[in-house]
Amino acid sequence: MRRTRSRSDSIREDEELRLPRAPGLFRRFWARHPVLADVLLALLCLLLSLVPAGRLLDDSIPEATAIAINIATLSMVVLACSTLLWRRRAPLAPFVASVVLGTVGLFTGLSGGLILLLVACYGLAVYRSSRAAWTWYGIGAAWFVGLTTLLMLSGGVVLQSGLDTALSYIVLGLIGTLIGVNVGGRKRYLSAVIDRSRQLLVERDQQAKLAAASERARIAREMHDIVSHSLTVIVALSEGGAATSDREQARKAALSTAETARAALTEMRSMLGVLRGDDSPLPLAPLQPVPPRDTVEAAQRAGFPATLTVVGQPDVSPAVAHAIGRIVQEGVTNAMRHAPTASAITVRLDYGPDTATIEIVNDGVTGEVGSAGFGVRGLSERAAHVHGTLQSGPAGEGRWVLQAVLPTGGSAPGAGIESMEGDR
Repeated sequence: MRRTRSRSDSIREDEELRLPRAPGLFRRFWARHPVLADVLLALLCLLLSLVPAGRLLDDSIPEATAIAINIATLSMVVLACSTLLWRRRAPLAPFVASVVLGTVGLFTGLSGGLILLLVACYGLAVYRSSRAAWTWYGIGAAWFVGLTTLLMLSGGVVLQSGLDTALSYIVLGLIGTLIGVNVGGRKRYLSAVIDRSRQLLVERDQQAKLAAASERARIAREMHDIVSHSLTVIVALSEGGAATSDREQARKAALSTAETARAALTEMRSMLGVLRGDDSPLPLAPLQPVPPRDTVEAAQRAGFPATLTVVGQPDVSPAVAHAIGRIVQEGVTNAMRHAPTASAITVRLDYGPDTATIEIVNDGVTGEVGSAGFGVRGLSERAAHVHGTLQSGPAGEGRWVLQAVLPTGGSAPGAGIESMEGDR
């Protein structure tokens, strides 16, 4: 459904663009009342054109013929001036009418289209284009010069009279065209500048919405990783502490639970700092993710058989280091949540000269593979953000493999997401 732009919408846009107020009381009045302006202009042009068109003809012409010529000329002037009412929508009509009046004036000697030609040339340049104004002015000037020359050579008009009439039309048409080209060019330039400003305003709003959506997605991924991993470890520690009869072991489990909860609160506090104002003392960026070694140690404290193997030197960009930390954290959390009876959770980090490979393998997966969840989807987005790839899926005999390959220098958003059937 097409939306009709209201005047209030235009006013709000202009206020947001902070456009200056149009200069001059009369100019603002005529801009708000274009029909009234056209009517008054047509009446003024008619008044100025009737005087030269209504003068008496030469005495050699019979009185009845002279009266008929005068009436016909006056009628043509009225009709020609009325075309100014459509000069904004059809600017060529007044120009054609003025040329017709000028042509008739060459034969009758009653000139009534000079003022109309001046206004018509101006209107062509303002409401059509500068090129159209110069083109039609050239055609009209050539017509008057050619017709006047032909009439003078054939003796139809006196040399002086023909030259005066032709030059009058050419000069007034040139003046109207020059003024119209200047005014029309300025008007079109300002209109283009305002339109471009409106486009930039719309693009700014769109960019702000895209940035807000991207930030919401980033915060959602961070919150999911923080809450999911921490609560999984807390649940495992709490269940272990409740199941053991050894007070010392239960005490260690409680202390580990408290430590994990405090770490999660610290990360969430830092993460929520991005939503506060600039005057907030909280940092505006999240803390660095938990190192892979700390993630594996947390899983070990919760009673899971997790191991970590690191090959090579971890010489990677900060963005890749952030992605590696989150991928290991989410992968181990998934193994703890979905494979509580796993006999092994192995994490392998292989740092090469160009790529870093993360591989997390666990067994103990039972039941059917569920539909895609937010965890693996977020990891895929993290891998794609640094131009990496991620695969996650069952490997047979109750094993699950999560593998990610990231470029060591990746930093910009990119493509390259791969997913194996069945995310969890």
